[in-house]
Amino acid sequence: MYAVIASGGKQYKVSEGDIIEVERIEANVGEEIKLDVLLKVDGETVEPVATTASAKVLSHGKAKKIIVYKYKAKKNERRKQGHRQPFTRLQITQI
Repeated sequence: MYAVIASGGKQYKVSEGDIIEVERIEANVGEEIKLDVLLKVDGETVEPVATTASAKVLSHGKAKKIIVYKYKAKKNERRKQGHRQPFTRLQITQI
């Protein structure tokens, strides 16, 4: 059985026990949170439901740095900028 949950404007396919990284959620480590379930699939049965799934916050962190480089030809215009996206690591406990 798996479900499709929504968090941070994105959708994730999860099963119980899965560990996922989502956009940063303001919750303390070890805290239980609720996530919206959009779709639940159990074998051949597909149910669009409006329930919640429980998840435990494992940690917070930042992703690997990406480099954003802007350049305009023939104008001597260059700009280099780095970005690290914050995330929250969750373990799905119940669907």
